[in-house]
Amino acid sequence: MEVLIVNQEEVPRLLPMAECMEAVATSLAALADGKAMLPLRSILWLPEKVGGLGLMPAALLPERVVGLKAITFFPGNEGTDLDTHQGAVLLFEAERGRLLAVMDATSITAIRTAAASGVATRLLAREDAGDLAILGSGVQARTHLEAMKIARRLSRVRVAGKDLDRAKAFAARESRKHGIAVEPFASAREAVAGADIICTVTSSREPVLLGEWISPGAHINAVGSSVPFARELDTAAVVRSRLYVDRRESTLNEAGDFLIPKKEGAISNDHILGEIGELLTGRVQGRESAEEITLFKSLGIAVEDVASARLIYEKAKKSGNGRFLDFGGSRHAND
Repeated sequence: MEVLIVNQEEVPRLLPMAECMEAVATSLAALADGKAMLPLRSILWLPEKVGGLGLMPAALLPERVVGLKAITFFPGNEGTDLDTHQGAVLLFEAERGRLLAVMDATSITAIRTAAASGVATRLLAREDAGDLAILGSGVQARTHLEAMKIARRLSRVRVAGKDLDRAKAFAARESRKHGIAVEPFASAREAVAGADIICTVTSSREPVLLGEWISPGAHINAVGSSVPFARELDTAAVVRSRLYVDRRESTLNEAGDFLIPKKEGAISNDHILGEIGELLTGRVQGRESAEEITLFKSLGIAVEDVASARLIYEKAKKSGNGRFLDFGGSRHAND
């Protein structure tokens, strides 16, 4: 049987951000409608949590596909020639279980994570929001800038990271790419002052965004932490915000940005007002005033990966440009 192979360089060509945002929105709405299956991710941690291997399965029932992302997470790779996230996405058809594709997970993760934030920003940020602050200067900073440009008309962009030289390099590169002045800052506090869209895309285990720094009316995409023992926002930031998530069950089990304030007694499960899919399907209400702060806590869930992989597969098959290789799965091969 033939299997589509898509490498890291090919993914962005087949997964443009605007199209990925639509695919992710559809998958999140399907999840809210009970048309997707999504068990919690399984993580194998290496000693002292220097890195881990995550297994993330999901099924999109209307599309009749099932998939799995197997990905490693090594925070120490930040600033090196290797991404912090590396792995593969496997896409299967759900009628007979045939393997359809093997795709690079690094690129898919980079794009679909930002796409989810783009969808949330469209739903929750003020219509006139355009002053963007990005905390972090790595891969997710790059893709989030692209997604935020699609979600809102940007008037100002600032970036801050733990390394000012990296923030300066990011600012120079992305300014040229997007034709917009990206300003580097030495501190997160300076970067977020007055911002009405904030994206936290760091690998920090301790808060990089404090509640007292956030301006009224801001929308926050909290992206970097996806484990219970790490967070990017302090308790005050979460308490001040109307909180929305990609999935409740995942948040209640995996999101340090939520679980740590809950453990402190500052919030309860009721602080989660809804899932992005519930916003898309009209089950819950989003922003209620121009002054309130909205927060999307993103964990990155497998329905987004499967939806992205299916989009890539369909585009590659339709264009005839994909690389299809004989791989296996036929019973007669074992006779």
